[in-house]
Amino acid sequence: MSITTTPQSSRSFWPYAIVLVFVLFGSYIGYMVSQAMRTTVDLVSPDYYQQELRHQQRMDAVARTAALPAPVELAYKAAQHQLTLQLPVELAQGAPQGQLHFFRPSDQLLDFTLPLTLNAAGTQQLSTAQLRPGFWRVRLELQAANQAYFLEKDLLIK
Repeated sequence: MSITTTPQSSRSFWPYAIVLVFVLFGSYIGYMVSQAMRTTVDLVSPDYYQQELRHQQRMDAVARTAALPAPVELAYKAAQHQLTLQLPVELAQGAPQGQLHFFRPSDQLLDFTLPLTLNAAGTQQLSTAQLRPGFWRVRLELQAANQAYFLEKDLLIK
């Protein structure tokens, strides 16, 4: 009795599988690149870069204020309903100009701005009798000797 066998092919499917994987991977990368190119990239606001520049200027002003030899003092005396702003002598001598912004985070309608009006000692007294009790954020923006300064302080009016 004789057994006949058919010759087997020595072909393997692995080279085809490897080529198929590379083709599929290349197609996937091509699809992702085309999707990325079609996606619009909108900035948060139209003037994003100008806002970033203003933010950097504000950070520089905060650093300049912190580097003063004496601190800018903003003190609240609840018993007298009085807010006192005291500038260091270095700033007071430079004829500073600026504004005090009062922000009420819970009610935008209560926000207001006052001009900086210092006496000869570099002090400004403000009455808080008209302010509603609660949380207030006070921002001082001033210019002295062609330099910007900025201070922000949180107050709790009682």
